[in-house]
Amino acid sequence: MTGSPRPLPASAPAAGAPTPAAPRRLPVGSLLYALAAAGTVALAATTPFSGYAFNILMQAATYAIAVIGLTVVLGLCGQINLAQAGFFGIGAYAVGLGTVDWGLSFWLCLPVGLVLALVLGAGLGASTLRLGGHYLAMVTISFQQILTLVLINWIPVTHGPDGVPRIQRPTLFADSQSYLALCVFVLAVVGYLVWHLPRTRLGRAMRAVRDNELAAGVTGIDIYRTKVAAFALGALLAGLGGALFAGSFTYISPDQFSFAESIVFLTMALLGGVGSPVGAVIGTGLLILIPEWLRFLKEIPGLYLAIYGLAVILIVVFMPEGIWGFLGDQVRRLRPRRPAPARAQDLVLTQEAASPAPVLEVEALSKHFGGLKAVDEVSFTVARGGIHALIGPNGSGKTTTLNVLSGLYTPTGGRVRLDGRDITRLAPHQRAASGLGRTFQNIRLFRSMSALENVVIGAERPGNPLVGHQRAALEARARAALAFVGLEARADEPVSAFSYGHQRLIEIARALAGNPVLLLLDEPAAGLNSSEKVALTGLLRRMAAKGLTILIIDHDMTLVSDVASHITVLNFGRRIADGVTATVLREPAVIEAYLGQEAAEGPAVGLKSDLAPA
Repeated sequence: MTGSPRPLPASAPAAGAPTPAAPRRLPVGSLLYALAAAGTVALAATTPFSGYAFNILMQAATYAIAVIGLTVVLGLCGQINLAQAGFFGIGAYAVGLGTVDWGLSFWLCLPVGLVLALVLGAGLGASTLRLGGHYLAMVTISFQQILTLVLINWIPVTHGPDGVPRIQRPTLFADSQSYLALCVFVLAVVGYLVWHLPRTRLGRAMRAVRDNELAAGVTGIDIYRTKVAAFALGALLAGLGGALFAGSFTYISPDQFSFAESIVFLTMALLGGVGSPVGAVIGTGLLILIPEWLRFLKEIPGLYLAIYGLAVILIVVFMPEGIWGFLGDQVRRLRPRRPAPARAQDLVLTQEAASPAPVLEVEALSKHFGGLKAVDEVSFTVARGGIHALIGPNGSGKTTTLNVLSGLYTPTGGRVRLDGRDITRLAPHQRAASGLGRTFQNIRLFRSMSALENVVIGAERPGNPLVGHQRAALEARARAALAFVGLEARADEPVSAFSYGHQRLIEIARALAGNPVLLLLDEPAAGLNSSEKVALTGLLRRMAAKGLTILIIDHDMTLVSDVASHITVLNFGRRIADGVTATVLREPAVIEAYLGQEAAEGPAVGLKSDLAPA
């Protein structure tokens, strides 16, 4: 854990000045994608396939759109959805019933199906996503089964098991050739949008929620809203695929949208690679084409299924990230390294260190777990500027206090004010928007991202006045934070490539990039060696010198006495001391809490020096 801040260049902008826009790069990838998509659409529109081939290709294109929806909800956000075939059926029945029973235009029925899928997806997500895990899977399975029963038994509306025949296609795409071109075009557009989704603010929020929900919340991401958005978007894409599917075959029935089809969609996503729309297309194509390639074996009982199952198992075992996950790794290794960006600017923090008002006011704060009073009517004030330490022996309630302050726990009683605003009942992301930053004792980074991407998420926290939402400005802010902790040169490396001490620095940089009013540091020296602790001490002093207010928890009393100007001491959930560092560390109650009653009453000079600053 080494590194020191670079000197500010003479041409660096003044504090608070807008970040200059980086030169725009030619979107070579987008141009290549557009050319490939145009060529594929032209091929679909001009190649005289047989009727059988048209059906296979239209099924693959429409299924792939629904599977890309799983890429969003499962691949990006990490939420399981086993009702994708249900949303697929909603889009299909909207087009089928609309064009057949009500005589409406395909183009009118299509948005109706999309809205129905979106609303039902958002509603299902809003009512169940707080459950998560296997409970969420059970709820989506139940929704899928209920929908299937409705399609089968609500005969006056859905036509029951007989299905809906003679579904109308759009007039301009009435023949199979042009309709296939339409399906491929929609697939290409959807694939392009989802491919770029991870680079947007919503996409980054989804990836952060998938990797670590606690860290996402304290960096300003509304976890619940992000999950609902992912679920709704996945359902919307399933509805789009289903609407096009209905026009492809001009006939639909309930058995095409059963739970078994949801499992097929999930298998397609996992097989191709759930993290990318390209993987969704590959997985869909394989699971539709493999059975066709093995048709000649169907005359031999059991052999067809055995080979089919073996092929799927081999891919899953040897390519756990899916086919595209495996291929993507090989492509990234061959990709030329990006040129080094311009030298990072000096990190700007805009706190008002000279203001007489305290940053944090804690009044009679309590947190009870049943009969255990982990925090019991604790009060203290953190003055603006400098470093305030919250210390105490193990089990004294320090981390619980920090969890209550950052909104991870709801207080049993008391009040918390940040910069004069009552934040007692605010959610973690709302507290982050108010200017509260946080790190964790057990490092919580977004493991699938690079160091730069981790810090970018911190930089775009709501309410940060130093950056807008432009990618260039966010990256410049993130690089400045990484440069401040000495890791700018490794910004593009994945966090898994960093040592434990450097990961700790990335977490601190992520919090600094958000320009917090108050930064909570939970055991920042935990797991560090002696040289890394010395470097951390220097870093904390440089942070305080920039006017940042820090509330730190740590068991390393040498570190605390070196950096903290004020200390609050807890023991058994209650405050036992509060004041200037040198004075507090010599109080008998503090020495007794750490070293026992005999130490406090005996020959204290030698023992008290263990706690007192050097």
